[in-house]
Amino acid sequence: MPASILEEVDDLLEVALNREKATLLDCPSCGSVHVAQVLGDNGGISYVCTACGHSWS
Repeated sequence: MPASILEEVDDLLEVALNREKATLLDCPSCGSVHVAQVLGDNGGISYVCTACGHSWS
């Protein structure tokens, strides 16, 4: 347990930064991070870049 609220905030910021890095996905075509996750026709998961329109799964 943190001894102060500042230690708690530091811990939360560290978790948030690690989560952001872990979930960041970029377009293999243009490198943009503006990517949407969509469901494919067969129930699979696909991704679409909202910057250039490239799609992949």
